[in-house]
Amino acid sequence: MGVLVVAAAIGLALFLMRPATNETVVVLPGPDGKVGTVVVQRGETRQVLDQPYAASRTGEAEVARLSDAEVRENFGATLQALPARPTAFMLHFITGTDELTPESKAELQNVLAALKDRPLPDVLVIGHTDTVGDAAGNDRLSAQRAETVKGFLVDIGIPAGRIRTAGRGERELLIPTADDVDEPRNRRVEINVR
Repeated sequence: MGVLVVAAAIGLALFLMRPATNETVVVLPGPDGKVGTVVVQRGETRQVLDQPYAASRTGEAEVARLSDAEVRENFGATLQALPARPTAFMLHFITGTDELTPESKAELQNVLAALKDRPLPDVLVIGHTDTVGDAAGNDRLSAQRAETVKGFLVDIGIPAGRIRTAGRGERELLIPTADDVDEPRNRRVEINVR
């Protein structure tokens, strides 16, 4: 018996395949309760799974609904083996510096705690600036912000080789502004973790 796990738009689809002819497809809700859609086509039989715990089984014409307990019983080992879901964080900086705002210093502790629990994360840290200053200086500052955050992550034990950094300067504004506008939400680092 094998299990195939597929991410379905939002949530997961689990496929339980037994030798030859028995298979089960189950759609699981995401952490926010939302569910994607999986279409199962077996010959002339087409089933749409778009509800939490909706299940399609070989030889059954109707879509079944499994309980959370049934899913854990049948797929527990597979669910335990899945990597943590991707997540993202955002931290903000004081104008013209790579120093975090007081609010982001507090949030950094939550970020570090969340990342410390991941055994082998792939991390992308992207630095950004507002439009104050020249483009070349903002490119340097955004890269410096990304490297500063990388340093925090390395300090808690995430291998430096698992962290990529990039600086986008003022090219990818979160809040579109004109030149030389001091916009705190644009002075940020985005941390994407897989």
